[in-house]
Amino acid sequence: MFYYLFEYFEKTYQLTGASLFQYLSFRSALTFILALVISTIFGKKIIEFLKSKQIDENIRELNLPGEKDKKGTPTMGGIIIVLSTLIPIFLFSDFKNIYILVLIITTIWLTIFGFIDDYIKVFKKNKKGLRGSIKILAQVILGLFIGLMVYFHPEITTRNVDSNSNTEIILGEKNIKSLNTTVPFFKNNELDYVNVFKMKSDNFNWIFYVIIVTFIIVALSNGTNLTDGLDGLAAGSSSIIVFTLGIFSWISGNIIFSDYLNIMYLPGIGEIVVFVSALLGGLIGFLWYNTYPAQVFMGDTGSLTIGGIIAVIAILVRKELLLPILCGVFLIETLSVIIQVGYFKYTKKKFGVGKRVFLMTPIHHHFQKKGYSESKIVARFWIISIMLAILSLITLKIR
Repeated sequence: MFYYLFEYFEKTYQLTGASLFQYLSFRSALTFILALVISTIFGKKIIEFLKSKQIDENIRELNLPGEKDKKGTPTMGGIIIVLSTLIPIFLFSDFKNIYILVLIITTIWLTIFGFIDDYIKVFKKNKKGLRGSIKILAQVILGLFIGLMVYFHPEITTRNVDSNSNTEIILGEKNIKSLNTTVPFFKNNELDYVNVFKMKSDNFNWIFYVIIVTFIIVALSNGTNLTDGLDGLAAGSSSIIVFTLGIFSWISGNIIFSDYLNIMYLPGIGEIVVFVSALLGGLIGFLWYNTYPAQVFMGDTGSLTIGGIIAVIAILVRKELLLPILCGVFLIETLSVIIQVGYFKYTKKKFGVGKRVFLMTPIHHHFQKKGYSESKIVARFWIISIMLAILSLITLKIR
């Protein structure tokens, strides 16, 4: 809103200072500050409202330390993050930008299904919530939408460029439609999915690409949901990941830095930095109330949405192959569940008695069972997330 308003003032009245709203750095700072204010100040009022309506988390009885203390803590707090993100975006972003539109749709779509899931758990007293098949279907539909947008939309492009004394040299007459992505640790760090599929007709390439995109979105959205089991764990880890993706977005949208670091220049992708700033402000403000002992839980309204947003940003910035590193904490949490369930079923079938690898999964509960305090587990997982984020960033130079 203000982006277009001040653009009009600048063109029509030559208003002094109006041009500030054309700068990504200025608008990113504004969205971060506003999102932080909304999530901290108005977040408290939302928590009080959730308490007054007795929207409490249904705590599963797992015989874990501090389990009883969490009873009565309001859930659905993810709405704080969503509102803190979307309000600044509508005020300060260029929401005609295709990348911003895609992220707004992603946020609203996943929030709806996460909210329904929490609603069923809280008001219908059904601990299972929304059927898993419906949640997966919603994520698959989103994956289809994102994959088709990247493949077919004319404004989602890459460009071969070179820079010389801050001057852009376009190799070719226009932007390029491609399925190129970034491969970490390789000098020739671009991979074209078309060459991987090697289909005789380009008409079928989008099918395989959409399948890959859908898998990434489903996996990461559910991985974030599994991680949301300790106070501040999912929100803190997500903040680190989102900040890192913001750096990638800024670099990929800057002609000089993308050329210097030998990565794809993506026209218009820089606007994602504004979205990332708002989301980061919302997450950090939410952490004010979500750190141990938590005053509110994000619920599926938050965890499913945040995971999906992270996946979509990585896909748009062409860094989806970095996700196993960058989102290593989410990956470990997910793998621990897969290993536990798989090994239990295998041993039960072979020996008649199911055996376990971990004391309990997701793996953060394993450490709780071993006697580690909740705050210590969360802090150490944050440290691991920071290390993985740094590793992801230095892949830009390690080739």
